[in-house]
Amino acid sequence: MNKKGVIIGVVVIAIIVGVAASLSSTPTETVNIDMTRTHGTISTSMGSPILGDPSAPVTIVEFGDYQCHQCYNWFHNTKPAITRDYIDTGKANLIFVDMAFLGRDSGPAAQATYCAEDQGMYWEYHDTLYNSQEDKIDNGWANTERLKAFAFSMGLDMDLFESCLDSGKYSKRVQYNTQQARDHGVRGTPGFFIVGPDGQQQIAGAQPFSVFKQILDPLV
Repeated sequence: MNKKGVIIGVVVIAIIVGVAASLSSTPTETVNIDMTRTHGTISTSMGSPILGDPSAPVTIVEFGDYQCHQCYNWFHNTKPAITRDYIDTGKANLIFVDMAFLGRDSGPAAQATYCAEDQGMYWEYHDTLYNSQEDKIDNGWANTERLKAFAFSMGLDMDLFESCLDSGKYSKRVQYNTQQARDHGVRGTPGFFIVGPDGQQQIAGAQPFSVFKQILDPLV
């Protein structure tokens, strides 16, 4: 074989190896949801699965942090009535979008919910975090060890969950969501947008059920 043929052969082999490597490489982040999903002006594509009927006329977008005490209060004091009167009846649905900014454990806690989503248990893990929240931020209740313990108690496949959490698979997803909150003027958690057929309205803070009812009823 002449020198030219050897060079061509080496180039061909290099191309084949490169293509094979690109096909076999594992992406650092996998999002098995509609990347074009938006509600009003908000990209919810990286947020939670939709809670309730996806075709409901109104969507409640909640921006929250799992270490946020007011988010805890809203989860326990207001969300049950909203679920009963609007989500369970098909009048509205809800999407949770992370604003993970309060402490070092906020980001990993948010990532853990998406690791649970990989096993079809996003909302169960979400609820576990808000049922397990403790008073102080970053006191260890949501550290990596506890996040794994929550998954174990829920019967998740621990090899899959730990691999997901330890790799930071969903870190960029959480960063994207947090930026969505900032882009839409959310300065603290919880923050809400009620998105209906004719636009969206913002609600700041853990407002009582009556405030949501006043906005939701004319839309549904």
